[in-house]
Amino acid sequence: MTALALSLAQSQETAPAAGGTQLVVAALLGIVAIVLLITWLHVHPFLALIAGAAVLGIVGGLGADKTIESFTKGVGSTVGSVGVLIALGAMIGGLLRDSGGADRVVEAVTRRVGPRGMPWALAGVAALIGIPLFFEVGVVLLVPVVVLVAARTRSSVIAIGIPALAGLSVLHGLVPPHPGPLVAIDALGADLGLTLLFGLLIAIPTVIVAGPLFGRLAARWVPLPPSTEGGTAAVAGGAGGNRDDDGGPAGPSGGSGATDAGAGTTRVAAPERTRRRPVRVGAAVAVMLTPVVLMLIRAIAEIALPDGNPVRAALEVLGEPVVALLVGVVVAMLALGLPSGMGRRGLTDSVGGALPAIAGILLIVGAGGGFKQTLVDAGVGTLIGQWAGAASLSPLILGWLVAVAIRVATGSATVATITAAGIVAPLAAGLPAATVALLALAVGAGSLFFSHVNDAGFWLVKEYFGLTVGQTIKSWSVMETIISVVGLLLVLLVSVFV
Repeated sequence: MTALALSLAQSQETAPAAGGTQLVVAALLGIVAIVLLITWLHVHPFLALIAGAAVLGIVGGLGADKTIESFTKGVGSTVGSVGVLIALGAMIGGLLRDSGGADRVVEAVTRRVGPRGMPWALAGVAALIGIPLFFEVGVVLLVPVVVLVAARTRSSVIAIGIPALAGLSVLHGLVPPHPGPLVAIDALGADLGLTLLFGLLIAIPTVIVAGPLFGRLAARWVPLPPSTEGGTAAVAGGAGGNRDDDGGPAGPSGGSGATDAGAGTTRVAAPERTRRRPVRVGAAVAVMLTPVVLMLIRAIAEIALPDGNPVRAALEVLGEPVVALLVGVVVAMLALGLPSGMGRRGLTDSVGGALPAIAGILLIVGAGGGFKQTLVDAGVGTLIGQWAGAASLSPLILGWLVAVAIRVATGSATVATITAAGIVAPLAAGLPAATVALLALAVGAGSLFFSHVNDAGFWLVKEYFGLTVGQTIKSWSVMETIISVVGLLLVLLVSVFV
């Protein structure tokens, strides 16, 4: 762990605002306040994060004025860097949904695959549409397909549904431009291109293990015949957002990062369908992949081409996340919106209609950034980083463990990602860029661990598939845990070679 110790020595550490014991107590009280407010009093995570930051700052010795200043600074920097990306990603997802492009991709694959290959096909389709679409939208699109395919092939709904859910969940937790990975990247100062590249490499085997392979076992644990009428749960209110386990009792508000905490059934509005001209499957796939390809090309150019090369400079601009996603929106308008019959008014309605659903997640992400900045300014991250260095604890494992603890306590993947990234941020200073990217992925993997009754995503899956609580735990909750553990193991494996 010499490299870790060196990185800590080189980092710009924040002088602790109080003694070590007082800071630890302040951090624990702040996190406990968030947990209790979300899980016990069912307070929306946005308000819970504000309260937690106030407890942390005041008990940690920052004082009221400094606490407000730190929180405000954190909100501004996080929303400024992440908010635009979330909005652009939501616009692409809205155009894919409203034009029927996502439906076309699903139909094209399911028509060409036999019963034995259907779980693998749906895992692949879910992963593909999970790149630009938020979790709830993906569920709305795929669950009817899952039920129909299970009936036609006489297969278990769980054997078909788990691979689809795994594809959506893995992409949601590990691959930008979803809010969870974006928040971790911003907090840790990770390179987005490298994180995207590593995230995709790790996502593929993770989807395979947690999807088709685990689906076979889950189908034995949870016998759900194809004739079931589950999956017709009424959904109302905001299916435009990323599955943010941060929605709270008020509903996911279209969140992203993982459905937010809050026991109670979550209802998600199914997107309204308008009969339009069918779009080409290739066009839909191209739209889904455009931002990802541009960002990957940028990462490759930075490795393969010398600094100052004009081609590299151009690719760096095109691969800038804001530019790549903006290009994706334009391509979606031209390749999907107009060919489907949308006029200028239709395009405006589709793009604008995707934004209200992400308001909740933007507020949560912003408040999480404020809480993270309060942690940093109080010196909690520096203190824990020093302890981790002295204990020779890998920052990758530490980030995962912190995220797991907060995820299980609050049910919110976004809260877990933001808080864990803020705590381990000092460890990232001075580490190689590849290691920092893997640290962001380790935090993301930890944030998916064991979704249970305090997670709105748990209730969303339960209602859509018509499961009991026990059946949901044996299928969905175990699947999420497998994703988290396999994700960490693959992160550690990749770290050996980079």
